[in-house]
Amino acid sequence: MRARLPALVLALMLLLAGCSSGGTRDDGRITLRFQSLAWQEESVEANEQLVKEWNATHPDVRVEYVQGSWDSVHDQLLTAFEGGEAPDIIHDASDDLADFAYGGYLADLTGLLPARLKSDIPQRTWETTTFGDGVYGVPFLQEPRVLIANATWLRQSGVPIPTPEKPWSWAEFRRITERLSGPGKYGVAWPLKEPVSATLNLSLSTGGQLFHRGPDGKVTVRFGTADQTVPRTIHDQANTDRSASPTTLGSSGSDTLPGFFAGRYAMVPLGFSYRQQIVQQAPKGFDWQVLPAPAGAGGLTQGVSPQTLSIAEDCPHKKEAAAFLDFLLRPPNMVRLALGDWMLPTGTQALGDPALRTTRHGWASGTALAAQLRPAPAQTVRGYPEWKDKVATPALQEYYSGAIGLGALRERLEGDGNLVLARYQR
Repeated sequence: MRARLPALVLALMLLLAGCSSGGTRDDGRITLRFQSLAWQEESVEANEQLVKEWNATHPDVRVEYVQGSWDSVHDQLLTAFEGGEAPDIIHDASDDLADFAYGGYLADLTGLLPARLKSDIPQRTWETTTFGDGVYGVPFLQEPRVLIANATWLRQSGVPIPTPEKPWSWAEFRRITERLSGPGKYGVAWPLKEPVSATLNLSLSTGGQLFHRGPDGKVTVRFGTADQTVPRTIHDQANTDRSASPTTLGSSGSDTLPGFFAGRYAMVPLGFSYRQQIVQQAPKGFDWQVLPAPAGAGGLTQGVSPQTLSIAEDCPHKKEAAAFLDFLLRPPNMVRLALGDWMLPTGTQALGDPALRTTRHGWASGTALAAQLRPAPAQTVRGYPEWKDKVATPALQEYYSGAIGLGALRERLEGDGNLVLARYQR
């Protein structure tokens, strides 16, 4: 769920941010620029309020809130880094950090973060922001991919309802979506406008990995049997069983909601945070529930790319910036940020907060999956953004639409994909 800003507006915002670069004023007061990518009203409000609270209690270190956008954030940050205008504190996602970390644009936080924060976030989560021997971001929000289901439809059909303790297998999921389908209705609607992260992250449940690092440190793509279960399921639902709507394959998650509310789809696989849109948009009386994604040999394991907070290498006040991160990510504040974004906090203490354990709006269903979340397969792969945009996205889109077969998909992911990655590993 990423909001888009017009390119010209965003360029002007970044230019203004660069013109008001952080530093030390004549009166000795430090100013740090914090570029946030929060976009939902509740999330923006939570971030802005926390900045105000920091400024009210830290008169010598002022934080300036800069509103950014998820739209083309990688290219925008690269331009800011190369132009010497990067914000001091950077909000991004872990799968976007590799090139910046290896390129020397982000500060190594290893010696800057307090022990409290280091121990509160699980080691497996820290791995999402660890590149080489350094840590280049604090992972603070994450979301599993779940099945949002029409509870009335499932209840009337008599299908077994999956739970985290007894989830559907991928084969069972396929059979159930076929059973739920009928004239003008589909068991599932896959919103795969951006198919790569969904495919790779869900494939961890079947033991898929796709990216393999050799003894020399170089990464190659191998599209093996375990990697094929999830894409084959989606392909067969859409093209063989006709249990998945073919029209939603090129849609975003938001695009599927009107059809879901209208009773055309029994289930939609979505990021956990989409619950906010459902609460806001669902017609009165619409009964929905959150179900775990299907499981395979790897159980309910799935990959995630947490939202992150980093410090620019060029920031002249890294110690003060790290102190702000510590404040922003104290357990009560992390809960506020999670509630604002309708996501899960990475911190163990925050995750145990009663506000995130309620059954209302499916919060408890999501927190039950937190222990199964692992670093997304592409986390440390240099060149991943180019591989995703130029190779994997078009190849998967063509496969899911039925335009190419599994063999052609494998050839493109491995053949074309390895050529792209090789340029980053010389």
